[in-house]
Order: sequence, then structure tokens, then C-alpha cells
Amino acid sequence: MQSLKSLLRKDLELTRSRWSKALGALRARPTIDEALYEELESQLIEADVGVSASAELIRRLRQAQRDKRLVDGDALADELKGALVQLLTPLEAPFPEHPPKPFVILLAGVNGAGKTTTIAKLTRLFQSQGKSVLLAAGDTFRAAAREQLTEWGRRHDVTVISQEKGDSAAVIFDAMQSARARAIDVVLADTAGRLPTQLHLMDEIRKVKRVMAKADPGAPHETLLVVDANTGQNAVRQVKAFDDALGLTGLVITKLDGTAKGGAVAAIAREHPVPIRFIGIGEKAADLRTFVAKDFVEALFA
Repeated sequence: MQSLKSLLRKDLELTRSRWSKALGALRARPTIDEALYEELESQLIEADVGVSASAELIRRLRQAQRDKRLVDGDALADELKGALVQLLTPLEAPFPEHPPKPFVILLAGVNGAGKTTTIAKLTRLFQSQGKSVLLAAGDTFRAAAREQLTEWGRRHDVTVISQEKGDSAAVIFDAMQSARARAIDVVLADTAGRLPTQLHLMDEIRKVKRVMAKADPGAPHETLLVVDANTGQNAVRQVKAFDDALGLTGLVITKLDGTAKGGAVAAIAREHPVPIRFIGIGEKAADLRTFVAKDFVEALFA
């Protein structure tokens, strides 16, 4: 059986190819000079690492060069790997081992980020732990979203609370009441996709969170933003905006199995660190991985 680490290495194959130029810039030069650092910084920015995180990584490499008296570019490859692990490790934060019951999770994000698919993956994860799950179809703007969530509920044999009319807050409030009555372990609450610039919709999701607190003063216990890794630096702007509006407790970074450069993870760590609960590396319900910085970086450098 393949290990989780080897599976992640395979899953990130396309993402890893985006980092090959950065490693090539190091290994192609026999000596460490200013031109090498400039080329490496350029390649890191190309990989969506962002200006701030790239500058920080370069600073750490310069420090390692001085402290360890490194003389060739190839020697910096391991230093870059270590610097990335150090940068990303503070973002490791799995769910609590003994959450409250029901454990209420609110999911937000822009359209197309993969919220509904992430809900299906989380459903499967919790069911594998022997927990009961209830879904709240809080995306009341799109009938297709309700239908998609209902289908996932059917596939996983879980109840989906929805309304053809009514606002998102009312649906999620009803779902929480139903979960308590049925002694359900986990409530996963979907919301409509929205851009951070859509101020009326950002106000609406703030209302959702306030109403949830009326049903349970501690809810939502997790507020997760689902972020498409392909959006690059825009991912950082999304994290900032949704965190300001909702007080995020974690992120789910999706679509890392495709052409995403992956550097957005480093940019988030440097510019607006929010814990990464999971990374998504495929469309199947099983394609959800707990974020482990060392495994992630080793998969990029494999």
C-alpha cells in the first residue's frame, strides 16, 4: 500500500513541475552570486509565492549562506526546502480531537472554489471516524447548489436541510436545531459563493454567523474558507477579506492536483497566516489531506 507521503507526491505532480524552474535556477549555477538570488526570486514569484514571501525566503537563504559558508547553488536547494517548511509549519492545525456536539462548521468561499465538493469530502472523513453528519444547504441563491448538495447527501446517506425559499441564515438555523434534536455529531453548513468586493453578500454571511450563535452560543465552531490554489495572489486577498468579515479559523486549499503553482500557500503563510486544515487534491470524496508542511514541501521537491 502506498504511504500518504507517496500519494501526495503523486497528487502534486503538476504543481511540482511549476517549481522545477526555481530548483533549476539553483542547480544550474556553480557559484552563489547576486544573479542567482535575483533569478531565484523571479522564479518564486512566478510560482505564486508572492513578493513578500519570496523576499523572506531569499533572506533566509542569504543567512544560511553566511552561517554555513555555502559556495554553490546546489547547496541552497536543501536550504530552500528547509526555509519553506519553517515558513509553513505554523499553519499546521488539525481539527480538535474532542469537538462539541454538534460540531458546527461554516464553509465560505468564492464561486467555483470547491465548497460543495469539500463538504462531500468532509462528510466522508467524519463518517470514516464513525460520526453522524447533517448538511445545511445554505446556498439559497442557486437552485443547482441545493441540488448538488442533496445529491451528495444521497450518496453518503446523510440528511440535507434545505428550503426552496428563505434566506441562508434561516436554513442553517433550522439545520442546527434539527441536529440537536437528532443527536447529530457534525453539521456542515454551505453558503453562497461570493466575492470579497460584493459588500451586500459579505454582510449577508456575517448575518448567517450571528444567527448561528443564537442557536448555539459557541457556533460556528469552525469557520472555513475554501480557496482555489489556482487563484495565486488573489487567494491572499480572499483570505484577508473573509477573515476580516468572519474571523476564519481555518482554510481548505483546493485543486492542488491541477495546474496550480502552489506558491499561494507560502504567500498566505507570510502575508495573512490562517491555519490550513486540509488540502484538496482531486474531485473524489477521498481526495482530502490533512495539511502537513514537511510532507507538502517534500512533495514539491521530490
